[in-house]
Order: sequence, then structure tokens, then C-alpha cells
Amino acid sequence: MNRLASPAHAITRAPFGRLPDGREASLFTLINAAGMVATITDFGGIVTSLSVPDRAGHLANVVLGFDALAPYLSGSAYFGALIGRYGNRIARGQFTLDGADHQLTVNNGAHHLHGGARGFDKVLWDAHIAGTALVLQYTSVDGEQGYPGTLVTTVEYELLDSNELVMRVHAVTDRATPVNITQHSYFNLAGQGDILGHELTLYADAFTSVDEGLIPLGARVPVAGTPFDFRSSRSIGERIGQPDKQLRHGAGYDHNFVLSGATELAARVLEPVSGRVLELFTTEPGVQFYSGNFLDGSQGFARRSGFCLEPQHFPDGPNQPGFPGTILRPGATYTTSSRWRFSTDANAI
Repeated sequence: MNRLASPAHAITRAPFGRLPDGREASLFTLINAAGMVATITDFGGIVTSLSVPDRAGHLANVVLGFDALAPYLSGSAYFGALIGRYGNRIARGQFTLDGADHQLTVNNGAHHLHGGARGFDKVLWDAHIAGTALVLQYTSVDGEQGYPGTLVTTVEYELLDSNELVMRVHAVTDRATPVNITQHSYFNLAGQGDILGHELTLYADAFTSVDEGLIPLGARVPVAGTPFDFRSSRSIGERIGQPDKQLRHGAGYDHNFVLSGATELAARVLEPVSGRVLELFTTEPGVQFYSGNFLDGSQGFARRSGFCLEPQHFPDGPNQPGFPGTILRPGATYTTSSRWRFSTDANAI
């Protein structure tokens, strides 16, 4: 690991490899005044690495990722990627909108997941640098993966000197369509090993229960008295093996948490050995907490070697009238913003 330096705030661009169609992907390196470093590629809007200091000032990469393009082309674990048009699952890939039935591509058993077989994570975004921000844009044409309407999405990534990675998203459409864009980084604040000792606080009083296919049942279930109660800091591994039906469905945690909405602070995570702290702030009403249960080493990372906190509207929103609305219509603008703030806790062991 490298000792924390203090280079000037900068964004640089370098080649990252070629797609099968011959187009070249780029890798952007964002450095803030404190020496924190983020690398992001225009293929899938993927955060490939995020180097953050520990309490002693030593940098380590705290996200799961690769230093070459090839694993991202073939992989399906969504490491670090932008997710769209619709993050999470839509039951059977079906929904009815304005009296018309729509069938999306099915890529997760019987269901549609994270935008389909070729979602936003598998496309090359147009990219440019605007001051201290990396700006990505993608036009998803009418009918892509089964979605109605042409959707134009713009994403800004910015690395602030306060050690915050900010993501701002806006999108417009020419026809009514579901939209639910999120970010799918896997975090490991130790930089290695499993994440079961990470101490998590989730500012959520309820979660949305799911069936065996991880499709929401439509109910908001209070977290009180369940292994899903992270309102006070608990280690991720403390209750992950309890004989709970919902934990069995997800093989651990893979559930949408309903945020309290009192502030934009959604979650706080402490890794006690390094002292690194991650705080997630978001304008979204929910966050998917996923404990890396289906990582199996086949894509380079072991089971539960990373966790995800995906800010989002709720899974299967187009089919769940009791959930927050996810339909974007012509003339309106979809907006969402999230930021991941990193710091250290001097009192951690």
C-alpha cells in the first residue's frame, strides 16, 4: 500500500482496451487534493478502483474491480457498474403501462435484472471532462431490452476534496418508461478478506420482503426484532446465518431497505481494524443491501468479499402500486444523486 500523498486535483484519461466491435474504452483517473484516487471507465460507467486512506494515512483500494477491460465484458456480477434502465428485478420481465403490455428481456431465472442482458453496465458511454467532473452520456433507443421510448441519460461523477465520490444522474424520455438507475460497487473497507466484520448502520425502519426469486411481496416489514435491524451498528456477519426465511431466500442479505427519509444519510459502515468509515447519502427512498452471497470465486472474488449498498427505488416498482413511482414521462426529468463519503474513526480497534 502507498502512503497518502497530496497531488493537485486532476482528471486524466488513458486507453483501457477494445470492445469486440473495435471501439476503444477509456479509463479516467480522478485525484482529489487529499490524495484519494478513483478510476472509472466509460464502459458501463464502472468504478474500477477507489483508493482511500486508513487511520494511518495508508491507501488501499476499497472496491472490487479489475485492471483490464476483458473481465467486465464477460462478467455478470456488475462490479462497480452503472445500472439501468431499471436497477434490481422486475417480475417475469413484464409490466403494463398506459394499457399496453411490455415484455423485457429475462436474464435472472424467470425475471429481468439490472436492465437486462445488455443493460447500462455493458455499453460504452460518451465521456468528457467538465472541470472536476467526469460526464457520461448514453442514449438507450426505443425497444432496447424491451423498454419503451428513447431514454437519454447523463451521469456525473465527481471526487470532492472532502473525500466524497458524488454521482448525479438525470434522464429524459420521449415516451413513458420505467427508470431506476443505481450504482453497483462492491465495497471492502479493509481492502482484503471478507466483509463479515464490517459494522453496518442502516437508517431504515423497514425492508421489503421477497419470495424465493427475490421478487418483493409488496409488504414493508418492520426491521424490529429481525436480523434486518441495523438501526444500531451491528456487524454484517453477526446474524447472517440465523434460521430466517428471508435470509434463506437471499442466501444472506439481498434486500431493499426502506429509508426513514429524515435525512439523506442512508448508511454508515465502519471497518474496525483499518478505521475506515463509509457513509452513503442519497435522494433515493431505498437502498439494496447485498452481502456478496453469490460471489463464488469464478470471477476473481470470493463469497462475501464485498458488500453493496445500492441506492434505488424499490424492486419490481412497475408492478407494485404501493411502491414509490418509477415511471418517467415526456416533459419530465428523472434526477437522482448519491454520495459516498469516506473518513476514519480514531477510536476503532
